[in-house]
Amino acid sequence: MKKILIVFGTRPEAIKMAPLVKELYKHIEFATKVCVTAQHREMLDQVLSFFKITPDYDLNLMKANQSLNELSSRILTAIDTVLIEFKPDFVLVHGDTSTSSMVALASFHRNIKVGHVEAGLRTYNKLAPFPEEINRQITGCLADFHFAPTKQSAQNLLNEGVNTNSIFITGNTVIDALFWGINNINKKRKDINEIASFINNEKKLIVVTGHRRENFGDKFYEFCSALKELANRKDVQLIYPVHLNPNVQKVVYETLGQHSNIKLIAPLDYEAFIWLLNQSFLIITDSGGVQEEAPSLKKPVLVTREVTERQEAVEEGTVKLVGTNKEKILEEASLLLDDKTVYANMIGNANPYGNGTAAKQIVKALKLF
Repeated sequence: MKKILIVFGTRPEAIKMAPLVKELYKHIEFATKVCVTAQHREMLDQVLSFFKITPDYDLNLMKANQSLNELSSRILTAIDTVLIEFKPDFVLVHGDTSTSSMVALASFHRNIKVGHVEAGLRTYNKLAPFPEEINRQITGCLADFHFAPTKQSAQNLLNEGVNTNSIFITGNTVIDALFWGINNINKKRKDINEIASFINNEKKLIVVTGHRRENFGDKFYEFCSALKELANRKDVQLIYPVHLNPNVQKVVYETLGQHSNIKLIAPLDYEAFIWLLNQSFLIITDSGGVQEEAPSLKKPVLVTREVTERQEAVEEGTVKLVGTNKEKILEEASLLLDDKTVYANMIGNANPYGNGTAAKQIVKALKLF
């Protein structure tokens, strides 16, 4: 029996690793344990509760105002105790966080094989997204098995000299999570009913998120200015779950707080958020996960970033990059709001991130070893 340790620390990682945890639990040939670093505490716990996952190890490393260097050093030290105790044959990490890169490094130091879920995404710009791009590349250098969601991500790895026999194209587990989540939403929840009560069904709902570090400052003010002007249309309504980062809160509430057509709400947990996405007509976001989820819900996405490591969706036509340029945001949003043909073409494109079987594909690959 092979021992597998799955490690994650943030809400996005938890969402995307939950289907893999659930799938591995079905296979008796693997002794699977879950470790959370909890670099995001509350947001992580919400996801664990929804997917009914209880960690075997909880490092509880969240700390207010800690630097990336402090966090990284604490992850590296804390995970070593778990590796020594459990002695896993494989450690599986996800994506592009400090947890991913530091756990991969600690595993390498202990001569433990590393599997990288959602491997091979690249912008090749180390500052966008920051620090995720470098975290992902570091993890990729240390990984023994690369579970790439798409052909493009696999090709990126091949271009970097990764052995083709260690790369597996699996689709993205975020689609597995989305399909499971949509089918298990409790629509009687108080917060969902509260949001539903102020949605105007006679208007086109635009759901907005924005939190990326590279957009802070003048870019974020311009982004909010575009939203304000867009909300002046009588046929739309905007709902914006506002990230708790003070750099986001200050600008959003200062710029958009008094607009009658914009509803600013607290961040939502995963269950309520995917419910809200499913009610939308259009999504404006700088989130990576939403770029992957929305096409499966048949929702068009405008991405407020200059570059994306999820280029497949751009090429497929399910998302458009608009940056934070006010005129570009207004132009593309207006086109989708006003032109039914453009809208239909965008939502009619296939989701390049798979069909919800990624976790099964990853487990199938693990069985080869």
